[in-house]
Amino acid sequence: MGPLRISFLFALFFTALSQESLNSHLLPRPLILEYTEKVEPKIEQFEEEQELQLRCTSWRFVVEANNANPWKTVPSECGDYAKSYMMGKGYGLDIERVSNEAAVYARGLELGGDGKDVWVFDVDETLLSNLPYYAEHGYGLEVFDSVEFDKWVDKGMAPAIKPSLKLYEELLGLGFKIFLLTGRGEKQRDVTIRNLVDVGFENWDKLLLRASDDHGKLATVYKSEKRNEMAREGFRIVGNSGDQWSDLLGSSMSIRSFKLPNPMYFIP
Repeated sequence: MGPLRISFLFALFFTALSQESLNSHLLPRPLILEYTEKVEPKIEQFEEEQELQLRCTSWRFVVEANNANPWKTVPSECGDYAKSYMMGKGYGLDIERVSNEAAVYARGLELGGDGKDVWVFDVDETLLSNLPYYAEHGYGLEVFDSVEFDKWVDKGMAPAIKPSLKLYEELLGLGFKIFLLTGRGEKQRDVTIRNLVDVGFENWDKLLLRASDDHGKLATVYKSEKRNEMAREGFRIVGNSGDQWSDLLGSSMSIRSFKLPNPMYFIP
């Protein structure tokens, strides 16, 4: 008998005990537990659910650790898991932990005093949340549709990721230059600015979007090229926050990078 079955039987036992009368005038009667055929399917269902939970948690760990091969959608069996994670406490706590660790690191730095210390932020799923869009598209179960996503972006309704906003404001107060480096195209500059300002992000130093000749480049290549330009201009990239490894890896990497969780999609 497996540990899950034993735990299930113990639960039945203590439930039965709690329902016994405490009247001392009555003679004790034997406690009979009937392990019927109806219980067995419930135990098996519980074990299957626990197994699936572990498998999907393992998949998310592989994704976040950058050990997964390129993927286009969340595994079909993990759709409910992705939804539960993104809409539950787990995602919020993970975002908050990453932002808090970044703030601790930033407070411990001694800036050069020449205005050349830069913190780079990605935008989507780093500063702005597109969760309302992905809630309508299976939390990553659907193959990414750039046309439909651009329609969402053009609404300018993405909410702020609150822990990132808190970090952003603290970095400004500490004297960092803030560069926003996004995979969005130049045609979305105005709506991106409006959306950012509407939810509290202000006073950045640069907002870098894909120009026409950047389209078609892998994100790792595009963002590396932009960081190379920063380095040539004499800026020191001391911090970088992004939800994709392609936001963080490549050339002219920051001294420290902070990966925010995102099990909904992968950008190479």
